[in-house]
Amino acid sequence: MEHQLWSSGASDKNKAMVEQLQRYKIIKSSKVAEVMEAIDRGLFVPPGASPYFDSPMPIGYNATISAPHMHASCLELLQEHLQPGMRALDVGSGTGYLTACFALMVGPHGRVVGVEHIPQLVASSIENIKKSAAAPQLNDGSLSIHIADGREGWPELAPYDAIHVGAAAPHIPKALIEQLKPGGRMVIPVGTTMQDLKVVDKKQDGSVSIRDETAVRYVPLTSKDAQLRG
Repeated sequence: MEHQLWSSGASDKNKAMVEQLQRYKIIKSSKVAEVMEAIDRGLFVPPGASPYFDSPMPIGYNATISAPHMHASCLELLQEHLQPGMRALDVGSGTGYLTACFALMVGPHGRVVGVEHIPQLVASSIENIKKSAAAPQLNDGSLSIHIADGREGWPELAPYDAIHVGAAAPHIPKALIEQLKPGGRMVIPVGTTMQDLKVVDKKQDGSVSIRDETAVRYVPLTSKDAQLRG
């Protein structure tokens, strides 16, 4: 999953990016394709970057926006838990891109919360979302972004059908497991030097199963001060 799907021939069109991800079978479902076409990645990447190139990109404050194939993979893993009316939490919401995708998937009768501990990123992500197809949900309150330590989740609106974590934790935070709804799923990168994308499923009886999906490389899930120190 770490290889680049394309290089010198990268398209500057969001739709072409999605079609390429479908061609390589990263995107398998029509719903994920529809949402990634509707939320233009170009609105969430800093000026001067190549938004449709399959690579993570720096967004300031020692943070990154994940590569398109990772966003697509996480949406595929979570799609059954992002049905209309469901609740989702995006930890380390960064630019707001995946948070906006979640909002389209759960619809106006669902609820999506993004948490990010860098205030400047929260402010810019809200501006990004205002330009996107998820703007109506930001306006009606079914999508919100908050300044908070993602390791603690957002208990006010728990439990969540889907939780996505956009930075690598040394271990799975207990608070996030507690905020996962029975029947829900969390996708989280775990590890320090070596990292794995883990899929955490909570069964109806509250028991938890964890499996490794793929090797990954994310920035660390840490405190605000540690992140700013790099």
